[in-house]
Amino acid sequence: MAMNLRLTKDETEALRRRAVEEGRSMQEVARAAIAEYVSERPARLRAAVGRVRTEDAELLERLSR
Repeated sequence: MAMNLRLTKDETEALRRRAVEEGRSMQEVARAAIAEYVSERPARLRAAVGRVRTEDAELLERLSR
């Protein structure tokens, strides 16, 4: 299924710059961003950070001094 995505001029320019920096097409960059957004990775990362924060609370407190 296809979808048209309308971006502002600023969003389009930012996407174009990133695509050029990475040597990829604007479509590739946009699709990668969408894939990351809808993935479960951010939730897994938050859970992992929470575990470290809990399990290593004492160590983190000492390191922060």
